[in-house]
Amino acid sequence: MESLLQIPLINDLVILAKPALFNIYFAVISIPFGFPLAVMLAVAKASSNRWISAPARAYIYAFRGSPLFIQFFMFYSFALAFNISHWKPWGIDHIVLNPLFLGPLVLIFNTCAYAAEIFHGALKAIPQGELEAARAVGMSRWQQFRTVKWPNMIRLAWPAYTNEVVFLFHATALVYFTLPVINDQKDLMNKAGELFEKDYNVFLHFTAAALYFLLISLVIFYLFGLINRRLTRHMQRETAAKIRFKPQYMR
Repeated sequence: MESLLQIPLINDLVILAKPALFNIYFAVISIPFGFPLAVMLAVAKASSNRWISAPARAYIYAFRGSPLFIQFFMFYSFALAFNISHWKPWGIDHIVLNPLFLGPLVLIFNTCAYAAEIFHGALKAIPQGELEAARAVGMSRWQQFRTVKWPNMIRLAWPAYTNEVVFLFHATALVYFTLPVINDQKDLMNKAGELFEKDYNVFLHFTAAALYFLLISLVIFYLFGLINRRLTRHMQRETAAKIRFKPQYMR
């Protein structure tokens, strides 16, 4: 073991193991909350009621139209203003400034906007014949959504949503670039930058960080691929949408 640690890349991978947990934490917290919010936003945007669809469209446009980096700064500024105010109910003034709370919060608001656009597109792609058949047999709107819209929407949107989840995980690298580091809270990029400042070996340290991002991204693709196979189990393998490893370098 000691001989392996003498290899610079292996030593870096061991050092970066704990920081990688912070990136995983941000993604694991954000996905379960962002998913249902995205579904609700997509349904609201597709609503024929302008009082429901207009706020959803405005929210999606605002968060898709502004950089995530700026969103972190804005939320932190609001949290800082709240912290110095005199109104501090339930003693939460220290919580709102903590990156472990504020980081996932911003990521949730951001990813639900992008995912909502994906789900909205899937809703529009549902075959109209299936909806007309559901209406013809007397299904209520809730029954139409549960038996026709929901399964079709998830099946059609899942490959694109998988890419959004991977991009969300990559976006966790921005948390500690914009929010303060508390105690030993350092993620992959933050810790790699700290190691770089010691010997200026940019290729070694950031390569080790990139390997963690690649490995965890492969795990996400694999797990979401299993779900995709489950969603398309009734379809022929040739026609079912497949999830392929294709990194999204620019948004």
